[in-house]
Parts: sequence; structure tokens; C-alpha cells
Amino acid sequence: MPPSEPGPPDPGGTDPREALERLLLDGPRRYTRAQVAELAGVPAERTRRLWRALGFADVADDDPAFTDADVTALSRLSALIDSGFVASGEEASVARAMGQSLSRLADWQTDLLAAVLGGADDDGSGTGSAAAVVASAEQLLPLMRELQDYVWRRHLAANAGRLFLDGPGAVDRRELAVGFADLVGYTSRTRGMGGRELGAMVEDFEGLAADVIARYRGRVVKTVGDGVLFTCPEPVDAVEIGLRLPEEWSAADRPPLRVGAAYGTVLTRLGDVYSPVVNLASRLTSVARPSTVLVDQQLARRLRGVPGYRVRPLRRVSVRGYDHLQPWLVRRRDTAEDAVPGVAALEELLDEIADDVLADDWEEQEWDEGDWDAGHGPATG
Repeated sequence: MPPSEPGPPDPGGTDPREALERLLLDGPRRYTRAQVAELAGVPAERTRRLWRALGFADVADDDPAFTDADVTALSRLSALIDSGFVASGEEASVARAMGQSLSRLADWQTDLLAAVLGGADDDGSGTGSAAAVVASAEQLLPLMRELQDYVWRRHLAANAGRLFLDGPGAVDRRELAVGFADLVGYTSRTRGMGGRELGAMVEDFEGLAADVIARYRGRVVKTVGDGVLFTCPEPVDAVEIGLRLPEEWSAADRPPLRVGAAYGTVLTRLGDVYSPVVNLASRLTSVARPSTVLVDQQLARRLRGVPGYRVRPLRRVSVRGYDHLQPWLVRRRDTAEDAVPGVAALEELLDEIADDVLADDWEEQEWDEGDWDAGHGPATG
């Protein structure tokens, strides 16, 4: 039986839940898993694997849970594989990356509809009724779809330059600064918070982090409740982000922020980053004091001679994976201090010591493939 053309939900239907589902799924559920696989021309086992990779729970073999839109999507994915754009062994990874990103977006958009439903009268009537949710979804869905398409294309355009700047086969391995920003004492500070208060703080943190990171040409890789992982092509931008975040976040009713950053070769894959550099940035964050920024020697070396910053070597520490980790404290150059003769002389001496340490011959560590696997972020502890 060939797929039929999906129709719009019946506005006069008695079940708003079914009407909303038909709107979102472009039609009614009508096919079992085996039927949708056959119609799309994709093996049933691959269909099951992709469904799970997208983040959806298994359905019973006899459950007509799929729609014409599922058939179309599966056919298009099969065409992508056949075209060579997506390798046959990587389709599940691509589906997983898309599913995880869009699942979070869908959670937020569901909250928009929940706000409408939350205003329903006791008898189910009024602007907040279930019927109003369907009407709101009909209005919002095309707008959100167009906006998502625009943002996706804009991000794609922002990344397209890498195709021409890097050599063949080098697009996924880049020299990047990797940074972690972590809320200090998050667990103890939030233990007594209500859901609304905690949600507001997390939203404020993620909003501020996204703003500062974008302002200095960085990219948010992921947020993890009490922390954010970001990357920057330029080391100085990463340091400026690290200094700005604690400054702009600081408030009496907020837990302080600390930042760690490192620089080196990073593998970028499906929106995530993999490298020992990621672990190194995480370890530096774990030993940083509140409201400070610690960097590794690679990043500190790239700050030599940059006006406006000072770097200071700290005592070596032992953390998981690093027996003698050398943290470097980064702070802004204080023009007021430089105006005081005695303080200026001391700072100049400390600058010379730092330069001598950075100028010493040192053997850059080589990493094997096993280290790359172990360097997947985010790592904490």
C-alpha cells in the first residue's frame, strides 16, 4: 500500500491530543515498523537502529506507530547514504547527533505550548484550553520551522570557511583553545532551591555564557547544568572569555565561577570535541580557585607579549591523569599597579621569571590514538 498524502488535523475533532499529534507528525499513525521499513526500502534492522539512535523508545512490532512522514524521512536518509554524503557505517552517529540536539530544542518548545495549556479554565475552556494549544501549535509550527532552518543555514555558513582554509582531510582536526566554565559549590548551593528558582539560575548562567562566548568568537560545545564547554580558534579570545565570565556572572546570590583552558590539536566530530586537550582543560578547572582562570603551558606561551594580560606559573599539582600538572594563572594587567614604582618593579621581575619558564626548552608530549579516545569531553573530577 503506497503512502497516502497527509491531511491537516480536523479542527472540529473531539480529541485535541490526537489533532495536535497529527499536526506535528504530518498525519495519522498508520504503519508498523516492518511496513515503514518496506515502504522506505530500508532493512528492518537498520530502521530499528536509526530509531533508537534518534532517541526514541522501541515500539511493538504490531503497533502502527509510524506515519507517512517517517517513510519520507527514512527514504531521504537512505538517499543520503547512497549518495556517499553519509557513510553507511556512520548513519547511526549522524542520527544520534541530530536526535540529541533536537530533543533539547523540542523540550523547550513543548514548554511554550505548556504555558498555553497551563492557563486553561477548570472546565477546559478559555484561552488555555487543550483546543487553544492545538490552535497555537498550528500558528507557531511554521514560524519555528522557518527559524530553525535559518539558524541551521547560518551556522553552516559560519563553519563553511573551514572547508577552504584547511588542507584535504584536515577539516576535523584543528588547533583550538578548549575551555570549561564551572559553577563552584553548585550541588550544595542548589540543594535547597525550588524547581523554578533553580531553573531560573541555570537559564541565567547558560544565557550569560552563550552571550559572552559568542561575543568573543567562541562556540558553545555543550552545557552540563553547572558548567559549559566551549572552544575558540584564537587563544586570546578563550582567555578573554575566561576572564569575562566570572566578572559578569558575579553576584551575592550566585555561586562563583571558575575557568580552565588549554590549547592544542582537537578532533571535532558531530558537534563534539575529542582530545587530551579537553581533559587537560577540565583538570585545570577542577583545581582553579573561585573567580580565577587557569591555563596550560601551551596557552600561556601564546599569551607572551600580548598587552593586557599577565601569566604566572603556580605550584605543580597531581590530578587524575596528570602527576605533575603545571597550572598557569591568567589575570589582567593592572595599569594602576604599574604606576606604583615598587609594585611595577616586582611585576616586571615576575614577568621575566614567567618568560624564562616559558622560554625553557621542553619536549612537547605526543599522544597516541588511545589517548585521543580517552580525551573525550566533558570530563570532570
